[in-house]
Amino acid sequence: MRTIHSVPGHHEPQVVEVGDLQAGPDQVLIQTIAAAVNPVDVFLATDAGRGAVNAGRRLGLGWDVSGRVLEVGDHVTAIAVGDVVAGVDDVMVGENRAQAELVLLDADAVAVVPVGLDPVDAASVPLNSLTAAQAVDLLGDPHGRTLLVTGAGGAVGGYAVALARSVGWAVTGLGRPRDEEFVRSTGAGFTADAEPASYDAVLDGAVLQQDGLAFVRDGGTFVGVQPSAPVPTERGITVKAVKVVRDASRLAELLERSVSGELAVRVAGTAPLADAATVYAKVGSGGQRGRWLLVP
Repeated sequence: MRTIHSVPGHHEPQVVEVGDLQAGPDQVLIQTIAAAVNPVDVFLATDAGRGAVNAGRRLGLGWDVSGRVLEVGDHVTAIAVGDVVAGVDDVMVGENRAQAELVLLDADAVAVVPVGLDPVDAASVPLNSLTAAQAVDLLGDPHGRTLLVTGAGGAVGGYAVALARSVGWAVTGLGRPRDEEFVRSTGAGFTADAEPASYDAVLDGAVLQQDGLAFVRDGGTFVGVQPSAPVPTERGITVKAVKVVRDASRLAELLERSVSGELAVRVAGTAPLADAATVYAKVGSGGQRGRWLLVP
């Protein structure tokens, strides 16, 4: 079986052969249809990234996958052989992860892909939609409050704008001028140049960190997306950071909302698993809108 690994001495992903996998009692074995490449994968493919997570000789890559279930464990009841599912591997350090021909996940990390959602496109949904949803949860009560989402045209930010709007936030998206049409299509406002200390809360999808904190009013709320690098608080601002965790029922809901069009499904392109290095270079160059997907 071919899988994508971060290997010492290389600064791009490597395609390697590994042995067969078998589902444990609470797991499902998935034949991959597509697997997404995220910026965090690009970092982990380097020696610096490997060092940051104290990886061993080999480090598997990939968080999101869609595919057809080949095998289920004895304790699994919600998923059946033959189901088309999407899932997230939220264990950052593992030898075999989501970018592979076969993927082994715990059953509580996957949800059935609903009718109407392309199984390839479904691989773009899990990590970023769950991150955005769980970040919005951390913001607290939206009643009468304003929210700035940085990186509103990006993967996490794009989901966050729509999800925050749906629970009652008065949302403005901060992005590049080319993102304005997309952001406004969610019903949110748009700015390419936010004013300091102007919002009750900031969800920092662009990873501006301290620069993003500057947009929060005194006593407001800041939610970042880098739990390993928390932003120091100031001016009485509550600072939090989201660390995405698996949630099969929430993922099922987000997939359904993707079918309805409430959440936009954006795919930048697809490429064979063997061309992972080329895709990683594209993602690493930045400015992508939507996710690149590897297709075995």
